[in-house]
Amino acid sequence: MTIRSDGWIRRMALEQGMIEPFQEEQVRRLGGERVISYGTSSYGYDVRCAAEFKVFTNINSAIVDPKGFDDSSFVDKQGEICIVPPNSFALARTVEYFRIPRNVLTICLGKSTYARCGIIVNVTPLEPEWEGHVTLEFSNTTPLPAKIYANEGVAQMIFFEADEVCEISYRDRNGKYQGQTGVTLPKG
Repeated sequence: MTIRSDGWIRRMALEQGMIEPFQEEQVRRLGGERVISYGTSSYGYDVRCAAEFKVFTNINSAIVDPKGFDDSSFVDKQGEICIVPPNSFALARTVEYFRIPRNVLTICLGKSTYARCGIIVNVTPLEPEWEGHVTLEFSNTTPLPAKIYANEGVAQMIFFEADEVCEISYRDRNGKYQGQTGVTLPKG
């Protein structure tokens, strides 16, 4: 496997629609204001968080069950800022829509700006031929409320190109999260 660089990422995004919308350069300022960076970096792509969130609440004393998740455990929120309660989490999605090539595996890591504040961004790998908006999980590990900024960088995608094409892709398996749009809850 080879870690792919900024030139490869640009080519795949512009020629094959791997990332839409695509930001060719790293953006650090918008309209003169500092933002948490997003766009193409040396060996990855920094994604943005869209302005739609599902904030976890235990108002119904539900049990968290990945096979039968109770969607009433979330409060929907839209806006440029989301406050995540202490020791809780929120789901969001990327602004960007991804189409992963058949010979590529994508790993996502949270940005250090959030990690240094005790906010962990978690995403599972994007498998070969998966496509959709990426659902993001923000865990607030602190005893204080935490702020998430929409339309700014939250995580970095790193692309690994395989020496050979996989035999069975995510699309071939009819993966249950294929083509997801919006914030997608667990499917049992």
